[in-house]
Amino acid sequence: MPETLPPGVDLFDVERLQLTEAAAPCLSPSHEAARDRVWEKAVQANPALFDGPAVACAELQHRDLRVLSVSWVRVTYRHYALRRVPGATALPSLFVNVVQPTDDGRLLVARMSSSTAAPGRWQLPGGSVEPPPDGERLEERGLAGQAARELAEELGLDAGAEALRLWAVTRGENGSVGLTYLAPALPEPAVRAAFAVATAAERAQDREPELEAITLVSSPQDLAGLAGPHADYLEPIVRRFTDGR
Repeated sequence: MPETLPPGVDLFDVERLQLTEAAAPCLSPSHEAARDRVWEKAVQANPALFDGPAVACAELQHRDLRVLSVSWVRVTYRHYALRRVPGATALPSLFVNVVQPTDDGRLLVARMSSSTAAPGRWQLPGGSVEPPPDGERLEERGLAGQAARELAEELGLDAGAEALRLWAVTRGENGSVGLTYLAPALPEPAVRAAFAVATAAERAQDREPELEAITLVSSPQDLAGLAGPHADYLEPIVRRFTDGR
């Protein structure tokens, strides 16, 4: 069973995933049309949004103390517009993120840029899970690779999938499921230098970086000083890390 932690986030201590693809749920014509209207309005408000491929979570089950069974579905980002359609049900999102420690025992947290779907939110580096090509399986090794790619793209840190370890799974807002990987500790100057290079490279291409700032925290209490919204999983993950679990 998961730990139940405030504010309503479940945190699973997991060593292995069992991943099974499921069929996408059918939508009524009215819900489909309403979904599209909500999505189009959101894109008008933020043209940076795009309807790319994504993975949603159909079911989550603990098979035993260390194995979590995840049933997943191919969707696109507009699927989550169903959250704003009365009477409709949106499947929870599935995402990867990374705990990046520094060698003095602190943990990196990052603030999302204004052009993202969650402007100003403090969270871990990461992103939505992307589906494999049609007919191929979603595998745990591939998920670690996606987490490593997010770390490289957002922070400029090239840890590599083989260096990341599945460390925890969270279930929180809208039932969204986060697969959290632990990266090797690095010196603070190396982390900050890599982030500066990565963000400068994005701006040189006239693109706004996905992350606008990073900071290091040593306890959940440090999060209180970070102005703006926080991802709901952030405090439980920071607490788990700083408690040395």
